[in-house]
Amino acid sequence: MSGNRRKNANVKNQVQVFALALLLLSFFLGGCATSELGRSGQRKTAGKTFVIVGASSGFGRGVAEKLGAYGANVVLAARRSELLEEVAENVRAAGGTALVVTMDISKAEDVQRLADTALQEYGDIDVWINMAGVGGIGRFWDIPIEDQARIVDINLKGFIYGSHVAIRQFRAQGYGTLINMGSIESVNPLAYHASYAATKGGILNLGQALNQELRLDGRRNIRVVTVEPWAVDTPFWRHAANYSGGTARMAAMDPPRKVVNATIRASLRRRNELPVGWKAKGAWMSHRLFPRFTEWLSANIIHKYQIENAPPAPPTSGAVHEPMEVGRGVDDNVRQRMKEGKQ
Repeated sequence: MSGNRRKNANVKNQVQVFALALLLLSFFLGGCATSELGRSGQRKTAGKTFVIVGASSGFGRGVAEKLGAYGANVVLAARRSELLEEVAENVRAAGGTALVVTMDISKAEDVQRLADTALQEYGDIDVWINMAGVGGIGRFWDIPIEDQARIVDINLKGFIYGSHVAIRQFRAQGYGTLINMGSIESVNPLAYHASYAATKGGILNLGQALNQELRLDGRRNIRVVTVEPWAVDTPFWRHAANYSGGTARMAAMDPPRKVVNATIRASLRRRNELPVGWKAKGAWMSHRLFPRFTEWLSANIIHKYQIENAPPAPPTSGAVHEPMEVGRGVDDNVRQRMKEGKQ
């Protein structure tokens, strides 16, 4: 067997062993609430006001449209106005109300304008969800520093802006839930995602610190939740800056509905950190028990899928600096394209 074939076989065996270990861990960790809300939860959600930053596609669009079906008031915020209007129509057709605010989370003044507009329309904000996010894939030294700085501006500084506005409003009205979209990379950073992983780690630390400050301030009716999905089949991969040389992808992606349902459930339950699904929960626990091994194995997996075996692709800054026309849905069919050998 050649050296490359032997290496690929070893990585495949490692993936299989790791998957089995995660599956076993999932039984001990218990099930994750990734199903749709029942009638009781839907009644609790109806009439509440949700602000969603990053609502034009992916998780944000999925959450917004599902909330519409539950009768919620949904404030839709993102950079793509046309798509926001499309989502708003779907929310209204499903039974909710919708308000569109075109904005950029990396601009503090835009975030404040979003809050002011939502309050003018609905009077208060029950749940604020920061879901906007961009990725950068490739060796750290190959990704332009301008792209990496922009990833920090959106994924971390933008979340700080959104969290600051939301917490101040919640303190004024006496209640509220802030949901920040993290990642399993908030806990277990991946090779070739260095800047992205750094921002997701920062989001988790932000939420943990805020919850302690709120506790010490006696604000039991205000909480911060960090949602931590596994790799998911959304337009994230199409929108990511990619300097890896291969088409953006990852192994064993989850369907976005799991994260959509878990995010909405997080608005109703007292949970500060939420790994979504058995793969995320298994990786979460594995990293706590065997951190260096988990990072090493995860790096081998993404190296195989993203560097060694991914179909060639030219370098791109994706949607990091400017929004893209493509990638408009909740699910982006990456898994199907991989199965067909097209990605």
